[in-house]
Amino acid sequence: MGPLRIDVFFDFICPWCLIGKRQLERALAELRASHPEVELELGWHGVQLLPHLPAQGVPFTEFYQKRLGSAEAVRLRQAQVRQAAASVGLSIDFRGISTMPNTADAHRLLENATALGSVAQRDALLERLFAAYFHEGKDLGDSAILLAIAESCGYSREALADCLEGARSPYDDGGMGARGVPCFIINRRQAVSGAQPAEVLLQAMHQALAQDAAGSQSA
Repeated sequence: MGPLRIDVFFDFICPWCLIGKRQLERALAELRASHPEVELELGWHGVQLLPHLPAQGVPFTEFYQKRLGSAEAVRLRQAQVRQAAASVGLSIDFRGISTMPNTADAHRLLENATALGSVAQRDALLERLFAAYFHEGKDLGDSAILLAIAESCGYSREALADCLEGARSPYDDGGMGARGVPCFIINRRQAVSGAQPAEVLLQAMHQALAQDAAGSQSA
């Protein structure tokens, strides 16, 4: 079988992106177990869902009440998310989140760190940024917090400080925000949208590998 590339489009403030990340990890574990010969490549691409938020962000509770219309609607939505998170072994505590942050710098940080470090470092940074927001309630719009997280993953604070611009410019996601997140594009042609079950992602991977195999045989 040929190589398999998966490009993931996400935002750090989207709980479905973290849930989708866990579903992807499950699907990849199954693929590696059944097809260890497949060469896997993962690309993570930031999408800034709320590019017009101020640099300091906005109060989390107020943001969602305005967005969903009532405190009860927020409670129901958060219960739905917590249930989906629990199904993949995640615990999300919305009560610990005080700020809906501007994520432009968080995405710029990950993009620049990806170019500087190893794949393992990038994966650790990605996981730590998600955890900082959803498990620790940290403000991902705060440059000091972002640099401390990067440093904890082995990156040089000095090497990344210059990429942080605050809200002066939105993060350029190449227009992917219009697709919605999470979005998984397999071998640059097959898209799977949403936090789909691992089985759905695995099936899409098998289809992409089969299409590539059929194409190489007919060539």
